[in-house]
Amino acid sequence: MDHIRRIFDNNRALVEQVTREDPDFFRRRAGKQEPHFLFIGCADSRVPLETLTGTVPGEMFVHRNIANQAMPADLNLLSVLQYAVEVLDVQHVIVCGHHQCGGVKAAMGDANHGLVDFWLAGIRDTIQRHKNELSVYTDEQAQFDRVVELNVLRQVYNLARTPIVQNAWKRGRRPLLHGLVYDLKDGLLRQLVLEVDGPDKVRRLLEADRRGVGD
Repeated sequence: MDHIRRIFDNNRALVEQVTREDPDFFRRRAGKQEPHFLFIGCADSRVPLETLTGTVPGEMFVHRNIANQAMPADLNLLSVLQYAVEVLDVQHVIVCGHHQCGGVKAAMGDANHGLVDFWLAGIRDTIQRHKNELSVYTDEQAQFDRVVELNVLRQVYNLARTPIVQNAWKRGRRPLLHGLVYDLKDGLLRQLVLEVDGPDKVRRLLEADRRGVGD
């Protein structure tokens, strides 16, 4: 019970601090939302979205799941993406993975994890595609970090293939797709791919992916 009370205490303290500095802060944001970003991230509790991005309420439309997946058959993700792109007209769609991701770690092993194994099948496919590249790593942590990165790139590619994004690109240059990785050890975001805005960049991303496919 102490933990839930702490949430209410922290909430009141935050509201008092914010309204003391800006009395209309919450009232301004209670109207229509006009976010600049759709953030697709991992559900991991160590990834504090607003803290790591420095954004305020109203700037970020958010979808989170285990290992920041953007699977073409996930109706939840597709519904969020469609609303963000076609209704909110977001300028940027960010896929953000993070090092030490438990979902990616589970996908790299052979243990049975139950239902979540179905969810992680796409990551295992990515590992198989890049088995030649990954076999070069002698350091287990470095290999783990690389799979996290490859997973992010694959999700950006998945987004680029959706009819939602393809149709939006036919109408104009937005949204731009970005792939980032968050490092839990130092709190910094690092770019993997930025400003994917059309078929040519998607094609190059796919070709980079194919270089990792084994014979």
